[in-house]
Amino acid sequence: MTDAAGRAAHEVRDNAEACRYELVVADRVIGIADYRRRGDVVVLPHTEIEPGDRGQGWGDVLVRAVLDDLRRQGLQAVPQCWFVADFVGLHPEYRDLVA
Repeated sequence: MTDAAGRAAHEVRDNAEACRYELVVADRVIGIADYRRRGDVVVLPHTEIEPGDRGQGWGDVLVRAVLDDLRRQGLQAVPQCWFVADFVGLHPEYRDLVA
């Protein structure tokens, strides 16, 4: 199964024990977004997509899911990772989440 962009079916899950979100495709973690929660603020210091899976839009999928989850929980974000900061800059609908 694929999404509208032709990417394989995927899941983004919060691995709270590891303090990171994980992007899973075909039972394989291909991306992570580390976080540190401080009250109602979540610091996002690092995201990474496996080298062989880069350039396919997976980073956007991961960051969008993370920010949507933070919004759902009523939390704010501190995008220390350059990729997250760039994503928010390109998607003004997420700027209200920035602490």
